[in-house]
Order: sequence, then C-alpha cells, then structure tokens
Amino acid sequence: MTLTGSNAPETPVSAFPWDAVLTLGLATLRWRPRDLWAATPRELAAAAGLTRPALAAPSRADLERLLAAHPDPGTSR
Repeated sequence: MTLTGSNAPETPVSAFPWDAVLTLGLATLRWRPRDLWAATPRELAAAAGLTRPALAAPSRADLERLLAAHPDPGTSR
C-alpha cells in the first residue's frame, strides 16, 4: 500500500496481525468480543505483557554465587 500523490518513497506496509490479536484477546485473555474491540492498541500491548521493562540477566558472579549456594545433588564444585 502506498499513498497516492505523495512524494514519499514507496514503502511496503505490513498487514495488521489480526489472527494474533484475536487469539490473544479471545483465547488467551478470554475477553468478551465487545471488550476486545473496545480495547486500544496500548491496552492490548499491556495485556500481552509487552509494556513491562525487560529484566537484566544475572551476572556471571551472581550465577556462580547461586550455583555455589544451591549445588545439584551428586556434583561437587
């Protein structure tokens, strides 16, 4: 899809992921259809967990500390 009469370069537009949104809203979240259609994209993103900040991975030192504190049975470190 491109804008007619526009001086902008032709850029392809990807289709909206309707199947994923419907599956999320109706099957995963089990919202009523009217609630799904009333939701904003921001609300859908929040419900999908896309607005939470990503947690930092543990450092190597943290991992070593955990391994030392909780060794697997039958192994020695």
